[in-house]
Amino acid sequence: MDDYNTSSRLASKIVTETFSTSFSSASKLFSKAIRPDIYNIYGLVRVADEIVDSYQGSNAQQLLDDLESETYQALEYQFSPNIIVHAFMLTAIKFNISKELISPFFESMRADLTAKTFTKTSYQKYIYGSAEVVGLMCLRVFCAGDRILYNQLKSGACSLGAAFQKVNFLRDLQDDYNTRGRYYFPVGSYQTFGEAEKRLIIEDINNDFINAARAINNLPLNSRKATLAAYAYYQALLKQLRSSSVEKIINQRISVSRWHKLVLLLRVKLGLL
Repeated sequence: MDDYNTSSRLASKIVTETFSTSFSSASKLFSKAIRPDIYNIYGLVRVADEIVDSYQGSNAQQLLDDLESETYQALEYQFSPNIIVHAFMLTAIKFNISKELISPFFESMRADLTAKTFTKTSYQKYIYGSAEVVGLMCLRVFCAGDRILYNQLKSGACSLGAAFQKVNFLRDLQDDYNTRGRYYFPVGSYQTFGEAEKRLIIEDINNDFINAARAINNLPLNSRKATLAAYAYYQALLKQLRSSSVEKIINQRISVSRWHKLVLLLRVKLGLL
C-alpha cells in the first residue's frame, strides 16, 4: 500500500505541475511536509474542473456524480482505484476534510453544466463552493488540527479563495462566454459589459483582498510565503485588469508576464513583500 500511496501523491503532483505553472511555482514555497497534501487537493479539483470545462460528452453530469461518489466511498474504505481520488482521500482523512466541504464544491461544479448566467444569490453560492471551500480545505492542512487558529483564519481564507476566483472570471470573461456561454457576474451582461460593471467587480474583489490580507500574516510558517506569493500574483493580475480597457479584456486574455511572476516569487522569498 505504501507504493500505491506514493504513486497517488506523485500523480497529483504531476497534475498540478501540468495544469498550473503559476500555482505550481508558488506551491514550492509551502513546507515540504504539507506540499503533497496541497497537490492532493488540487488534483481532485482539477479533475472535476476538466469534466465541466474540457470534456464535451453528453454524460458529463454522470461522470461528475461518479467522481463525487468515488470520493465519499474512498473516505469510507480508505482506498480508491482512482489514483487521484485516493491521493485526495489520504489528505482528507489526515486533516478531517469531510463532506461538509466536499459537497458544496461538487454542487458548484454541477452548476457549470447547466447555469449560463447567475443571480447575486446563485453567484455567491457558486463562489463558496468552487473557491471558498477549496481555501478552507487548504486551511485545514495549514492549521494541522488547530481548530482555534482555523476558526480565526476561516473568514480570510474564504475571502482569498473568492478573490482568486473572481479575478479568474474577469480575466477569462471572453473565453467563458464564447466557449461555454457563461457569464458569472451578477452585474450587467456580457453584451452590456462596460466600465461601470468593471469598476463594481473590481471594488468587490478589492474588498475580498482586504479581508484576506488580515489573515495571511497570521498563517502558520508552513504556508505563509506560498499564500503570500499567490496573493501577490493575483494582485498584480488585478492591477493589469484595472488598467486595461473593457475592449481589451473582452478581446484578449490579460496575463502577468513570466518575468514579473519570477520577480514576485523572489521578493516573497527574500521577505520583501
